[in-house]
Formats: sequence, C-alpha cells, structure tokens
Amino acid sequence: MKIVNILLAIMFLAFTYLQFNDPDPVIWILIYGAMAAVCGMAAFKFYIRPVMLILAVGYIVNCIILWPGVMDWLSSPDRSLLFDDLAKMQFPYIEETREFLGLLICIAVLGLYWYKSANKTV
Repeated sequence: MKIVNILLAIMFLAFTYLQFNDPDPVIWILIYGAMAAVCGMAAFKFYIRPVMLILAVGYIVNCIILWPGVMDWLSSPDRSLLFDDLAKMQFPYIEETREFLGLLICIAVLGLYWYKSANKTV
C-alpha cells in the first residue's frame, strides 16, 4: 500500500502543477496540494482524521456547488466535449464537470484513507 500512496501523492502533485494554467489556480493548487500531503503522510501510516474530515466536507460542499454544471453536461447532446480542450471556453459546464470529477477523486481517496485509519488515528 505504501507504493500506492506514493503514486497517489505524485499524481496529486502533478494535478497541482497542472493548475498553474487554470483560470482559478489558487483554490485548485490548495485542493490538490492538500491531497498530495495527505497521501504522502498515508505512505508512512500517518493519518490525521480531523484534517481528512475537514477536507472531505469542503470537497463535498464544492461538489454541491458544481452540481448544476454537471447536470448541464449530462443533458448536453455531445458529452464527449468533456475531453475537448476548446470546449471549456465555449461551455462553462465543461470546466465545472472536470472540477467536479477532480473533487470526486479527492473524496474517494479520502474515503479510502478514512477506512484505513479507523484504528490508527492521530
């Protein structure tokens, strides 16, 4: 599991790096940077459940805020636009859906760590 945690930390660091070109980089650098730190600590079996809970609640609230954009994407005639670089400039819901999916990845990883840390709290 240590290798998986290190790979997740590297993945979130890569996500962090990619946010420097984003229209709202600060929030996403903080989101993915926090996840990289959580994954790095998990590699050494160091879990801080209150921090994980605060992050998860924040990510869930952000998902709720982005949900209308996801619904617009789901009702769009061409869902493949999610993978088109130019579409995000034409349709705001594309960027919102991408952000939503990024947050879902964060929530899933936090859920895994919450489960793994059940008897190893700090």
